[in-house]
Amino acid sequence: MSNQSLPAAVLWDLDGTLIDSEQYWMRAEGAIAARYNGEWSHEDGASMIGLALPVSCKIMADRLGITDLTIDEIIAELTNNVLLDLQREIPWRPGALELLRGLNEVGVPQALVTMSLRRMALTVAESLDFAPFQVVVAGDDVERGKPHPDAYLKAAEALNLHPSLCVAIEDSLNGLASAEAAGTKAVAIPHLMHIPDAPTRTIWPSLTQVTPNHLGQLFS
Repeated sequence: MSNQSLPAAVLWDLDGTLIDSEQYWMRAEGAIAARYNGEWSHEDGASMIGLALPVSCKIMADRLGITDLTIDEIIAELTNNVLLDLQREIPWRPGALELLRGLNEVGVPQALVTMSLRRMALTVAESLDFAPFQVVVAGDDVERGKPHPDAYLKAAEALNLHPSLCVAIEDSLNGLASAEAAGTKAVAIPHLMHIPDAPTRTIWPSLTQVTPNHLGQLFS
């Protein structure tokens, strides 16, 4: 495979894209909501997918009337609960692990760009028996999280690449907004929400059977 058929780098979202962890987040959110006699629906959880944690947890606190916990305390509790689930099982999305490994084998740089905390991102990255990520940008590494472009810009800069040379893989509208605003070649893999067509993105139903060459062809 020639380098001309490969992307310069691939920037991965974590929750919902690489791993099917949104179920864990929604369960953790539901546990908090139950303490405050609040209802927390699937739609409530889905509406916050891809948002920076300070933003989503502020929405949650306002909706549930939480006044005895700070936003940082809510973030920490949610993260701790999701980490407990991840320590039992990391549910990889279909085709994601295979594409990660394939890109690693042909030498394409990869970055993890997530709004989860760095300790969670590293837990997932370090569970692998290979090291695909040259860069990890987490929610606590940027002041403005997704849907702002900062996280993707930071990842591309750390790889010494212009964002337009990078593929960003996302599952949410907030994540896509971030990737597109940064100027990356955005690929949507819908999971829990509908992703509408747009000229700024490519939509694939799954990563199953996707190869590094397919990602390179996005630039032709």
